[in-house]
Amino acid sequence: MAQKPTACLALADGSVFYGRGFGATGEVVAELVFNTAMTGYQEIMTDPSYASQVVTFTFPHIGNTGVTAQDDEAAEPVAPGIVVKWDPTEPSNWRASADLVAWMEKRGRIGIGGIDTRRLTRAIRQQGAPHVVLAHDPSGNFDIAALVARAREWQGLVGLDLAKEVTCAQSYNWTEGTWAWPGTFVTPETSRPFRVVAVDYGAKRNILRSLAATGAEVTVLPATATADEILAREPEGVFLSNGPGDPAATGVYAVPMIRELLDRDLPIFGICLGHQMLALALGARTIKMNHGHHGANHPVKDVESGKVEITSMNHGFAVDAQTLPEGVIETHVSLFDGSNCGLRIADKPVFSVQYHPEASPGPQDSAHLFTRFADAMRARRA
Repeated sequence: MAQKPTACLALADGSVFYGRGFGATGEVVAELVFNTAMTGYQEIMTDPSYASQVVTFTFPHIGNTGVTAQDDEAAEPVAPGIVVKWDPTEPSNWRASADLVAWMEKRGRIGIGGIDTRRLTRAIRQQGAPHVVLAHDPSGNFDIAALVARAREWQGLVGLDLAKEVTCAQSYNWTEGTWAWPGTFVTPETSRPFRVVAVDYGAKRNILRSLAATGAEVTVLPATATADEILAREPEGVFLSNGPGDPAATGVYAVPMIRELLDRDLPIFGICLGHQMLALALGARTIKMNHGHHGANHPVKDVESGKVEITSMNHGFAVDAQTLPEGVIETHVSLFDGSNCGLRIADKPVFSVQYHPEASPGPQDSAHLFTRFADAMRARRA
């Protein structure tokens, strides 16, 4: 006799996928995306940019290296749920401190296994990222009509400001540097030559580590910080972090602040949502993508040097390159679909990228961007 499904994924179009539940029980409503990375499931689940998104992993071996606190990009997982082909196994890795299933159960995150993730991924690519409800009930009792209705009623990410939900509650200083063998994070022994304010729209810890590794003295401020609050810290550079939600919604309060900073000729560096915030402040527009870019194998071309970098990406909105104003130069484009992946201001030390240079995708293809930011601060001081 076939085992009764203990979890289901109900799509707004009425499609239903049944599988085996793990982690926490209950229901979550979210946007469904797929991620093509072969490693880093813990970093993905704890990346604040995945707020209100259930992640389908195209790689089947999820959970096989367990979890470790060192790999958390935030204090708690942010993605509300995951979809996998094979049920997570017992971990087999010297760094593991716990298994994925127990970790998810403890932190209230739902998983579903036994799903044809290739079929699901094709559906997402063809129809766009759908609204879904992921439900886990060990008894296998599901009101499918109600689940589908809930998915259809959800407003989605357009118009939704999620940065306020994942940002820090108050300012703090960050000193920890990047990871080094045999397994520790190294705090640089330096005089801290640069003062950097990082605006937290959902900042990943490894971004802050990469900033600290340049020797910067990093102060993190909440997403709603004003220009006056930032300038009061006397920064020599300002960093705009990654984050979730609709850039236009976050831009309501972020854009005026960034425009004030642009008048001060400070070096500014943005990543992901920070890139989109900068573009909006410069007068460009952002658009919702069909299914977004989520993975660690995205080729991006530097149109000025001709160099191609293999990058890590996680975004469902993009900057419309056709709306970039005069004096703003498109520096990078995706070789998958030609979408904008970077910009700079012609006469200011201001630049940003859509991808994640801190995520070791190449693995060091894009690390030079943090050096570029430090060089800009050094040049301004000189």
